[in-house]
Parts: sequence; structure tokens; C-alpha cells
Amino acid sequence: MKKILASLVATLVVATATTLSADVDLEGVKCVVAPRDAQESKSAEYKEGKVYFCCGNCAGKFAKAPEKYTEKANHQLVATKQYKQTACPISGRDVDETKSVTLAGTKVTFCCGNCEGKVASAEDDAAKMKLVFNDKAFEKGFAKVEKEEE
Repeated sequence: MKKILASLVATLVVATATTLSADVDLEGVKCVVAPRDAQESKSAEYKEGKVYFCCGNCAGKFAKAPEKYTEKANHQLVATKQYKQTACPISGRDVDETKSVTLAGTKVTFCCGNCEGKVASAEDDAAKMKLVFNDKAFEKGFAKVEKEEE
């Protein structure tokens, strides 16, 4: 009887984990560490969500120094719809849908032309990502998606 109960519990845990992780669409999502496709089977908990990697080596690199990958990890939380934009990441004010920039396939909107211009005129994609997805900007402009919103 104990074996049957343990098997049922284990099956329930696996089924629940599979169902929860299946809610994340990784189509076009890249690994936080390397520029390869992220895999559902390679993930780590991050800011009340999950970030995904291409392999175990990248997951290990992230675990050792997550601060090195902050911008990419924050971006991936938005790209996988675990977080959504709620305000301008530069100012924290309400956004104007006509003021936007697309970063690594993710549309980011701003409150005004000044904030949009600041990001659009940044030196390269890495500089743009750093402006929008650093921890301070992420806290200003993005929030965890609650289960009922998904």
C-alpha cells in the first residue's frame, strides 16, 4: 500500500511539474548564457519564475554568477510571458504605445520620445538590453504575471 501511495504521489508531482512548465512557450527563446535555443528541461528558479538554458553547462555558469546574466535573464522572463510590462522601464511612468523599441524580439514601450530615444540611440543591442532590463529598470517597468492573468 505504501508503494502504491508513493507511486501515485510521484506521478502527481511529475504531472504537475510538466503541466506548469508546459505553460511557457520557448519558441524563439534563447539561452540566458549562450546564443542557442533554450530547452524546457534545463531551467533554474529566478525572480519567482524560471529561466531556461540550452544545456547543463550554461545552467551551471548561471548558478555560479547569476549577476553576470541579469539583463538576459530579466528579458527572458518577459519573452516567456512570466513577467509583463507595466510602466516605462526608464522613468516608471505610464507608457505611450506609440513609443516603442523591439529588443531581441520583445516589444518594449516607453512613456515618451525621450526615453524611447535614449534606448534607440544606445551604442548596440547589449547597451539597449542593459538600459531596459537591468534590475533597477526591470523593477520600475515589469511585474510578475499572476496565474489568473495567464
